[in-house]
Amino acid sequence: MKLFKTLKEIKNIYSKGGNMMNYLKNKTNTNQNTIEAILISYDFQAGNYIKKAQKYLEYEEQFSNNIFEVINKYGDFNSLMEVGVGEATTFIPVIKKLPPSKKYYGFDISWSRVKYAKMNLKKNIINDASLFIGDLFNIPLLDNSIDFIYTSHSLEPNGGKEKEALQELYRVTNNYLFLFEPSNEFGDKETNDHIVKNGYVKNLYQVAKDLGYKIVEHKLLNKKNHLSANNTALLVIEKEKGLVVNNNTFSCPITNTPLELIRGNYFSKESLLLYPVVDEIPCLLQSNAIVATHYLDDFKSI
Repeated sequence: MKLFKTLKEIKNIYSKGGNMMNYLKNKTNTNQNTIEAILISYDFQAGNYIKKAQKYLEYEEQFSNNIFEVINKYGDFNSLMEVGVGEATTFIPVIKKLPPSKKYYGFDISWSRVKYAKMNLKKNIINDASLFIGDLFNIPLLDNSIDFIYTSHSLEPNGGKEKEALQELYRVTNNYLFLFEPSNEFGDKETNDHIVKNGYVKNLYQVAKDLGYKIVEHKLLNKKNHLSANNTALLVIEKEKGLVVNNNTFSCPITNTPLELIRGNYFSKESLLLYPVVDEIPCLLQSNAIVATHYLDDFKSI
């Protein structure tokens, strides 16, 4: 919360075209991109990704086709989720290619980006996708909730926390993880220098292997292009079978207990914590939790 005190100062840096992530690293005296810094940086940039996608429609279509082809290759599913959905610039063209009868989910750490995503979905006449605010490292879903989970450079800024990210994604998926992320393994010196400089994730394949996960595919997907200095690699991880499926139920990100929608907000009867819904967007970060031990009391009887 330390950086939240300086949002006006950070806004001034952003308005002048400064590098916010570098500024925030210096502010916190760390070489890693903290969750707080990532949240602030992406929230200020909200809206820009839609403009960028509109400018590079051919690239977006090609990339979404790549994701669709991979998902389609691995068979049927009931639920699909994009981690770090941003403004849904990748999410929309992907799910347009998939059956409308499925359940689609997306989350991001930034409320502003999810708000833009909801407007983008509405513009594209997609009304059956569920979006919410969540943290990659404390995803507000029960174990084995989502059949297929994919990322599109959303693990990218979390260098140094590769193991924690993979463990959390593995916990939530029920079948497959499809990770479309920067690759130092397939990269040249320029790519690797760029990844190190920006604090991006590295060695996802080796981390997954060390965790004992079943890796069914690992390959270079796209080489560097005019939009990125990174190579994009595909890493597909299959989860062991025979696990209980939890039907996409929201959970308290602190206690991992089920949440229920009660009087317009999400409440855990077990943890007694309340999570607000702001402008139809469930806010399910740990920092959003409200202690509400009497939320279910009948106040009308007083």
